[in-house]
Amino acid sequence: MVAPKRILLLSVSAGSGHLRAAEALRAQAGLEEEPVSARHLDAMQFVSTAFRKVYTDFYIKLVDRHPALWGYLYQLTNDAQPDGSLQKIRRAIERMSTHSLRREIAAWQPDAIICTHFLPAELLARLRRNGSVTCPVWIQVTDFDLHRMWVHEHITGYFVATDEVAFRLAALGIDRASIHVTGIPVMPTFRQPGTRAACAARFGLDPQRRTILLMGGGAGLGKLDAIALRLLALPYDFQLIVLAGKNLPALQALQALAIRYPQRLLALGYTDQVDQLMACADLAITKPGGLTTSECLAMGLPMIVNTPIPGQEERNADFLLEQGVALKAIDAVTLDYRIGTLMTHPDKLADMATKARALGRPDAARAVLHTVLEHCQ
Repeated sequence: MVAPKRILLLSVSAGSGHLRAAEALRAQAGLEEEPVSARHLDAMQFVSTAFRKVYTDFYIKLVDRHPALWGYLYQLTNDAQPDGSLQKIRRAIERMSTHSLRREIAAWQPDAIICTHFLPAELLARLRRNGSVTCPVWIQVTDFDLHRMWVHEHITGYFVATDEVAFRLAALGIDRASIHVTGIPVMPTFRQPGTRAACAARFGLDPQRRTILLMGGGAGLGKLDAIALRLLALPYDFQLIVLAGKNLPALQALQALAIRYPQRLLALGYTDQVDQLMACADLAITKPGGLTTSECLAMGLPMIVNTPIPGQEERNADFLLEQGVALKAIDAVTLDYRIGTLMTHPDKLADMATKARALGRPDAARAVLHTVLEHCQ
């Protein structure tokens, strides 16, 4: 018997996208013909409580309540010199806070490591430099943009969403041969979610009726109940699915609203059946996170990107708009207008769906894992 290759997946629970990318790779590992043992660690489970609050709770509150400040910090850290004093202080804090994580990595003895967040990537780049880690270390960039904090020396290779991100990496001195344009990993279920009719029946939806999917990300950000109420008041015949993520107050408000709009509103919390819900939908209204939009593209689902936060979401939105797979709503009035445009011009919606399907990469996880495993031979 050949010993299975040990692939360690490292993410950070700052939002759900980094976790979902790692979970997609772990799920793909279970489908491989070659024996693979994949383990996923959230780096935040191996750091101090104070450090974890900065990277998780503080981040979520910042992007939700003070998006302009987050945009400023995003650009500031992108422009910062790697050897600047602030960067040195930040790295020193990270080193002091990640002793447990480093011990866990050493104890598991992986054959390769894939990072879906820049924090463990930066940590491992240093460990590779001093010889503490000798196995290959790969980075999966999880947006349609490139922030400078993803870029490090002593990394085996990079997986990115687009040729443009690959170009930008090369412009920063990364060897082009080590950059792989694979897309952003989504769960294998997005390759074959089932038919629209079957999925609609599972959720009590009418497969013949136009359906809109409203999402607030894993944290359920945004005033989802207020948006849903406004959408349901529009003079168009459609069903509305709203995913509130882990936002329990929003879910409760939406469930109360669903009683007022029977057969029109389906309200759900955090779910692992997003692929099946997308199979029921004609249009998604969503924050433009890298993972959520990659899932939409894999399903050929057009989008309205709703009030993207400055920083990575704005960059993701720019890409989607350029490709013709999304429209952008900067406020509630604009959202009403965008919905009206697509409801009254079905040919426009169909064209966006065709372009989204062509752009989608449902096999990204497989492509990433195959490249990593070939390098382990």
